[in-house]
Amino acid sequence: MSEGDVQTIELDSPPSLTSLYARAVVAPVLPGGRDELPDRRLELRGAEMEAEHVAAYSRVCGFGVRSVVPGTYPHVLAFPLQMSLMTERSFPFSVIGLVHIANRIDVLQPIPMGSSVDFAVWAEDLREHRRGRQFDMVAEAEIEGATAWRGRSTYLRPGGGSDSPRSDGDEEREPAGELSVSAEWDIPGDIGRRYAAVSGDRNPIHMHSLSARLFGFPSAIAHGMWTKARCLASFEGRTPETFTVEAAFKSPLRIPGKATLRSGRRDGGWAFRLESPDGERAHLIGSLRG
Repeated sequence: MSEGDVQTIELDSPPSLTSLYARAVVAPVLPGGRDELPDRRLELRGAEMEAEHVAAYSRVCGFGVRSVVPGTYPHVLAFPLQMSLMTERSFPFSVIGLVHIANRIDVLQPIPMGSSVDFAVWAEDLREHRRGRQFDMVAEAEIEGATAWRGRSTYLRPGGGSDSPRSDGDEEREPAGELSVSAEWDIPGDIGRRYAAVSGDRNPIHMHSLSARLFGFPSAIAHGMWTKARCLASFEGRTPETFTVEAAFKSPLRIPGKATLRSGRRDGGWAFRLESPDGERAHLIGSLRG
């Protein structure tokens, strides 16, 4: 995305996710979608890392209370800006039907509790996928002009598909060799509602089995970003100050349910896999490195 071609819009306050989800429901019946991603960048200055909210997020995701925010936390503040872009009428795809297939987070410097952060988000790299088309929603957080955090969420729009070499979003990404069982989790049925309370992400597929069935799921499923955060929290005490944590979301994690976390050392960092108790189905495959 060339800086000279980008329209930058500075927001006065975070968008309301409640309003954005209402817009997402209406969007498929309105004309206006284009073939390309928008050359638009949304910015929000002065987002506060509020101690009370960070603590509530940490409790839901399994992090301890520290002087810096968890590495996955800024995603919660960037997500409404991303949703704002994706629910615009000119966006090429309806949010309803998009699948979050991967997420990468780079923590470039610790973000202190109580600090003020400037966010910017944009969409880029629309490309083929063997099951449809995919694109990235990118978010950056700056502290005093220096990039402290970067997140990249990859979304799939199913349908069509391509065998092109560029259709690179569905590789297995499974670590080589054996991983050891490091945790076995009983995941409560209300974890979707609890995570929604701190993240604002009240997508119906996460809230209740009845609402999930309206969208083709037999039961509610856990948020992908809660699942990633819960995995990252399991590495507390072994996570460096700056790091990259990646995850590929493989299959829905039904709630209530059980899951097994496997992990092992890889290339100076960690590889991990969250799977069904019988090991037959992977929910998430990830890596953590400094």
